[in-house]
Amino acid sequence: MESPLIKLENVWKKYQIGKKELVILRDINLEIPSNSFTAIMGTSGSGKSTLLHIISCLDTPTEGNVFLQGQNVSGLSEDELAEIRGRKIGFVFQRFNLLSHLNAFENVAFPMIFQGTQEADRKKKAELILSQMGLAHRMTHKPTELSGGQQQRVAIARALVNNPEIIVADEPTGNVDSKTGEQIMKTLFELHKTEKRTIIVVTHDADIASYAENIIKIKDGVIV
Repeated sequence: MESPLIKLENVWKKYQIGKKELVILRDINLEIPSNSFTAIMGTSGSGKSTLLHIISCLDTPTEGNVFLQGQNVSGLSEDELAEIRGRKIGFVFQRFNLLSHLNAFENVAFPMIFQGTQEADRKKKAELILSQMGLAHRMTHKPTELSGGQQQRVAIARALVNNPEIIVADEPTGNVDSKTGEQIMKTLFELHKTEKRTIIVVTHDADIASYAENIIKIKDGVIV
């Protein structure tokens, strides 16, 4: 039997605020298979974004273990986690997180610099992936000159450019209208189906979650 791509064992996330302890995640156990499409659902404040951050090596648990492809990443340093994120995980955020002073092409090419990709290869890959996203005619436009949907497609292109196995998307349709949101989800679904990417989406929207094969519901820091 194939071992899970991501596994969480007895994961807790707590913060100390003065004398008070704030518990965000409580004893989380879950497995995410390779090549799957998973939605993490919950209301605001349920702990879903914290869970996503731990799954995607943006944060570490207070207690418990996180395994990525069988490797325990819980005790790794920030530099080691950053190296794993750069190679294995692509990120899509609600607020796009594009660099405002760079155009679409430069935003997509930027992550490749940290992977040591040669300039000619960066150019080729960024142009190809933006064309695949239907943005060949918008490459020299800065984020402020693009619609919300176009900005999110640039963000997806940036997430894909280092060819990660895992795409994590935190409320990816939160800042676009419903029609554009549907197009974004169809894009993610296509990536999952045709390129066998593992997609993990955080959402509070049942329509968005309906694209997923697996739905994890979280409430008050506990999987329900």
